[in-house]
Amino acid sequence: MSELHISPSDPAGTPGKEQRAAGFGILLQISMLVLAFMVGHVFRRKKFYYLPEASVSLLIGLLVGGFANLSDSETSTRYLGGLMYLVYRLPFLECLMFGALISATDPVTVLSIFQELGTDVNLYALVFGESVLNDAMAISLYRTMSLVNSHASSDQNILLLILRFLETFIGSMTSGVGVGFTSALLFKYSNLNDDNYQNLECCLFVLFPYFSYMLAEGFGLSGIVSILFTGIAMKHYTYPNLSENSQRFAAAFFHLLSSLAETFVFIYMGFDIAMEDHSWSHVGFIFFSILFIGVARAVHVFSCAYLVNLVRPRERQIPMKHQKALWYSGLRGAMAFALALQSVHDLPEGHGKTMLTATTAIVVLTVLLIGGTTGTMLEALEVVGDDHNAAVLESFEDNNGYTAPPFDEGSSSGHKLKMRLKEFKNTASFTTIDKNYLRPFFTTQSGDEDPDDVPSNSRRGLLDDQID
Repeated sequence: MSELHISPSDPAGTPGKEQRAAGFGILLQISMLVLAFMVGHVFRRKKFYYLPEASVSLLIGLLVGGFANLSDSETSTRYLGGLMYLVYRLPFLECLMFGALISATDPVTVLSIFQELGTDVNLYALVFGESVLNDAMAISLYRTMSLVNSHASSDQNILLLILRFLETFIGSMTSGVGVGFTSALLFKYSNLNDDNYQNLECCLFVLFPYFSYMLAEGFGLSGIVSILFTGIAMKHYTYPNLSENSQRFAAAFFHLLSSLAETFVFIYMGFDIAMEDHSWSHVGFIFFSILFIGVARAVHVFSCAYLVNLVRPRERQIPMKHQKALWYSGLRGAMAFALALQSVHDLPEGHGKTMLTATTAIVVLTVLLIGGTTGTMLEALEVVGDDHNAAVLESFEDNNGYTAPPFDEGSSSGHKLKMRLKEFKNTASFTTIDKNYLRPFFTTQSGDEDPDDVPSNSRRGLLDDQID
């Protein structure tokens, strides 16, 4: 038996040990995924909304990472230093970088509870739309300010900041929309919607978004912003060009990927939070970051809603209870945490670690506290239990997020005309262009046909995928 033993220092034993370690790591990841799915399923069946699936995944990662980090004897010493500081000052540009990364919201937990409880679809659209745009803006702003912080002189910062932001955001958006339009034309004129080419059709449909991501990254732009706009364009123009079988497959495939990715990201985030070397020496910065995020979000949500309501007809204004729910739904998650990890490499003198620690505290607090109390909040605001939610959801998908207001059949024709003209003035300019020009050009359907006229289960699956 001793002849078969390979010492750890033997190079021949290294590949085998590395392979076993990698296998154990993959086994651990799969086990955590299975556990998160099963616990989340049990909680949903029991209607226990205080620990949504994202919170369960984050806690599992925290627990496993905490056990793995028990051997770190210096941890308690580092934590004690946090009581020595109450104020922490950052350079102004680094404060802007922190503001950019922490503005990225991640309402996956909230939106899943919205669907479980049957929340008003307009509130769903507000929360979802804000999150999508916040991610895109946060990435572009953070990258721009990071570049300016590392290269530009102080007297050129503002101008360079604006130019770089416009270059990154508009360039990424143009790249993404261009790839989406290209895919729509390819599927329209290549006649791939024949049953004999279903496999090729599905493969190309899956590859185009990742092509958009890598194209933007190759040109130094934002791949995530690019893939976001590619997804919007492909959903609206490419998806209707697919065969019905391919539409069902695409909906199921992306729903599967999104569920696995979402759960894995929260597990990984919890694990990495427990394993990362944090800087707890600036409690004041962390405390006031949490406090001012709530204040700043309130100012942002209520002031913007007030301005929007000034120009909207009365029946389409955002009610106060929706504004309160939107303010409460500002969870921070994977995007903010990923940018905070990047700040550790981008910023010197430990400032990045301070940002990472503050972001970690905010992520854990919002996911566990806000995510766990969302159901109670929705019931208190009386925005759940809409009997017509399923029908309104289909209307939301078919009209690209806009639910048309009801018209009184007994009203005069003049009143109807006035209302329709007002609606056209406020909302229908792009819709008209899309219906009369873009949709007939990029899809096989005429402008009078509904591009999303597919089985309801497929539409619902795609909407779920857009959340992630």
